[in-house]
Amino acid sequence: MAESVTELPLNIEETVKETLTNATDKPPSSIEGIAIAYLSLVIMAVLPIFFGSFRSVKYLKEQKESGERTETMSNKDALMFPLIASCALFALYVFFQFFSKEYINLLLTGYFFFLGVLALSHLLSPVIALVVPASIPNVPYHVHFTRGERDTRSDIINYKFTSYDVICLLISLCLGAWYLLKKHWIANNLFGIAFAVNGVELLHLNNVVTGCILLSGLFLYDIFWVFGTNVMVTVAKSFEAPIKLVFPQDLLANGLSASNFAMLGLGDIVVPGIFIALLLRFDKSLQRGSELYFRATFAAYVAGLLATILVMHVWRHAQPALLYLVPACLATPLALALLKGDINALFNYEDQPAVEEPVSEGAKAKKTEAGERTIIEGWRWSTAARLTLRAPRHASSSRLD
Repeated sequence: MAESVTELPLNIEETVKETLTNATDKPPSSIEGIAIAYLSLVIMAVLPIFFGSFRSVKYLKEQKESGERTETMSNKDALMFPLIASCALFALYVFFQFFSKEYINLLLTGYFFFLGVLALSHLLSPVIALVVPASIPNVPYHVHFTRGERDTRSDIINYKFTSYDVICLLISLCLGAWYLLKKHWIANNLFGIAFAVNGVELLHLNNVVTGCILLSGLFLYDIFWVFGTNVMVTVAKSFEAPIKLVFPQDLLANGLSASNFAMLGLGDIVVPGIFIALLLRFDKSLQRGSELYFRATFAAYVAGLLATILVMHVWRHAQPALLYLVPACLATPLALALLKGDINALFNYEDQPAVEEPVSEGAKAKKTEAGERTIIEGWRWSTAARLTLRAPRHASSSRLD
């Protein structure tokens, strides 16, 4: 009897431990591990915005020098974007509910592998140019494939690259193969950072109004899909593609094979990032030798991201990062512009001012003729009005009778 009494607490303790182990898929993480994970996410989020913003300035300058117009988002596109994103998100959620996520992720993995290799090659290009020894020549190549002859000739493929670009492509393919085979979180983050840098560099908002519309719409989008439903969290956990940055909270305990991840979506980086990049280009247009709006909004983004992490850690619930990032990124430049007296310059700034379409000679003649008719008709109406005003009162009364 005494033996059974002494064994009972031991059995209960083992049972409780086994129950807790089965109830959770993730092992408990230390405070140090959690702090390292969150700090790493912040660093991986701010680096693409910083470097992508300066690359966007260079990219816009190159486009202007070549005479090409950069594709920018219009106000209508900014209004429609949250609706399109909501449809895409809900469609993925429905797919994951009714179909095996293994097959869906297999298809998406192949798609993002192709895009990721191209994005990583573009990101590595300037780095490789600095690292490769000068003894290795950078040989240019030009692939030009056309259709038709002379006046009817049109380009099908017109691509220029160098031998250094080939090296970038080979390195990116090796990293892509590692991601395909292992799905390792480091490979995922390399592709995710490449996507984020390219997004901030190449996706341009033409003016601040469009940026305000886009951020405000996605502000409501993020709040609804995170707080209103479980759609966002479900898709984020089921979606095995480099559309998010992850870092293990149990890195200190399990090393590189850790599995308890903290995550941050690329949308929380790219969307505020393209607005911050616009502010850097606005700073450059002022020609004051400072980057006040860019640096202040960049600091506000970091503060908003830290606030997101703090609230998420305290309340133990997934947080819509744009809930904190959008007010910080919008309020900071607007308040600065009011204090500095730049509010009109801020809202009037455009990367590419609208260009009036050339008018043909026939159209000019029609326009001149229409203007002349308008002037003549206006003169007739004004003359009739003067005559009416000058007419005797009895004349007007006789007409009314």
